[in-house]
Amino acid sequence: MVLDRIQKENDIQKLNEDELETLRSEIRDFLIEHIAKTGGHLASNLGAIELTMALHLSFDLTKDKLIWDVGHQSYTHKILTGRKERFDTLRQFGGISGFPKTSESSTDCFNTGHSSTSISAGLGFAAAREITGKNYYVVSVIGDGALTGGMALEALNNASVLKDNFIIVLNDNNMSISENVGGLNQYLSKFRTSDTYMGFKDEISASLKKIPVVGEKVVKSIKTAKSGIKQLFVPGMFFEDMGIMYLGPVDGSDIREMRRLFTEAKRVKGPVLVHVLTHKGEGYTPAERHPARFHGTDAFDIATGLPLKKRTKAYYTDVFSTVMRKQGERNPNLVAITAAMTDGTGLKRFQNMFPKRFFDVGIAEEHAVTLAAGFAKAGLKPVFAVYSSFLQRAYDQILHDVCAQNLPVVFAIDHAGLVGRDGATHQGIFDLSYLCTIPNLTVMAPKNKWELSDMLKYAIAAEEPVAVRYPKGEACDLWQEQRAPILKGKAEVLAEGKRVALFAIGSMVETAWQVKESLEQEGICPTVVNARFAAPFDRECIQGLAADHDLIVVMEENVKSGGLGEHVAAMIAESALSVSVFCVAVKDDFVEHGSVEELRRMLGIDAQTVSRQIMEKLERL
Repeated sequence: MVLDRIQKENDIQKLNEDELETLRSEIRDFLIEHIAKTGGHLASNLGAIELTMALHLSFDLTKDKLIWDVGHQSYTHKILTGRKERFDTLRQFGGISGFPKTSESSTDCFNTGHSSTSISAGLGFAAAREITGKNYYVVSVIGDGALTGGMALEALNNASVLKDNFIIVLNDNNMSISENVGGLNQYLSKFRTSDTYMGFKDEISASLKKIPVVGEKVVKSIKTAKSGIKQLFVPGMFFEDMGIMYLGPVDGSDIREMRRLFTEAKRVKGPVLVHVLTHKGEGYTPAERHPARFHGTDAFDIATGLPLKKRTKAYYTDVFSTVMRKQGERNPNLVAITAAMTDGTGLKRFQNMFPKRFFDVGIAEEHAVTLAAGFAKAGLKPVFAVYSSFLQRAYDQILHDVCAQNLPVVFAIDHAGLVGRDGATHQGIFDLSYLCTIPNLTVMAPKNKWELSDMLKYAIAAEEPVAVRYPKGEACDLWQEQRAPILKGKAEVLAEGKRVALFAIGSMVETAWQVKESLEQEGICPTVVNARFAAPFDRECIQGLAADHDLIVVMEENVKSGGLGEHVAAMIAESALSVSVFCVAVKDDFVEHGSVEELRRMLGIDAQTVSRQIMEKLERL
């Protein structure tokens, strides 16, 4: 296999044209075979194979800086830089990351995972190169979906003042996770479909080449000088009007032509954008037909593309989807907002049924929150569905535009807590900490699927901002009969006991129940409380527990700093209550990838570890 000859960066540059053709096929087969076993980001990687090869052929990865936006399309890059043999560990506990990781390889020069960051980071490298006098190329790869993010546009504006070479590669596949939307997407579509322009340019080139002696020289001169033909036939020229030279568009499967444009880009003094047209899922029919489903996939059957693991339970996202559909029928003022995550957040059914009340703003979380504030101020009921780790980007807008005005916006926060294999950039373990700092914001988390339904209905009916956080994956289906009404700031007692009170929120309520069963085998019968609310939490309940228990154990799938446990401990200290407090929470650190079960054990928040720690603490009381 040609692929076996790729042991480190730049090895690809030793191959001839025929070997490169073989290599691209081998990489495609390799990715499909391995991701079918481990799961991962398939569609984006299949679409970027040839682009990655062209980049590795055109630049010296021992010194040049290649920065991937988001980075879920960097698998081919990992293969070409000596990590092929570790691909069986992709996204596994202790294995290689699904995103660029500086700790894995010096060719991963910047950690990424969230969208719209690569141009800013690349600009930092390029400006630093000028200051330090070093000699290397800087290449930032960014998708057309990521380019809708405000941060990317801010970086483009700033890049225009750069005097030295800086290469931006626009990987344009007409997708982010869901299909792209908005004016910038429509603008780029003109490039994708501009046969008039492309045909006219080809005709002019062919005609000029027929001129005896000087024809070829004239064509070459026009290409070098970037003739005004493009300005005439592609009005606006968004990038060049910003001071960024534009090259392309080029077919993302044509390695030779991409290499030619990269060579041309190297000669530019200042910022230059190379527009590459790629196709998500290319070479694997199921991923081509369903790119959103194969954006991030679990293990699957290669022949059919169907998941190997059958879903036996409803997911929390499914519950949210059903509630939104039903509430949309009952409430004509209900509007739904997503930031390029229609399918991921479960809003597809709402979009299909109420298209005029559905808004996909692209990768623009800050805008989404303030848009929701505008809707609320105008009398509508907005629900912003978003992953926990992505909502972090809009902290100021939540605080200033929504909560300072006490506007009734609902934040439906999916993927809260540990999300597993996507790793540090995607773990939703900070939301309780940053949300509970904000006045006027009610913060809730359900113990099971029925409570999520009730909490969403409560939030939609509320006349104030409400955040409901819930985990990724299968919804808990315990305690169906225990469905007490949702009252603001009031917890729910699931089991009465003595000595130990387990005060748990969200996904940790199920863990608390497992701890209860474990402690009962040791002769201890604890009280189990479903906190329900992180802000405001049930202070009366805590006072009652303190009066007849020796130990209150606060359990949350959130970092300890600023979390529910710290707030409860502070309240107990301020009230001078004579009870010990034990906070079970995620350590104050970034958590790498692995299954949720493996990560819980590593962090010591699984039922077995918590039970043992409680027994140890009781012995010391």
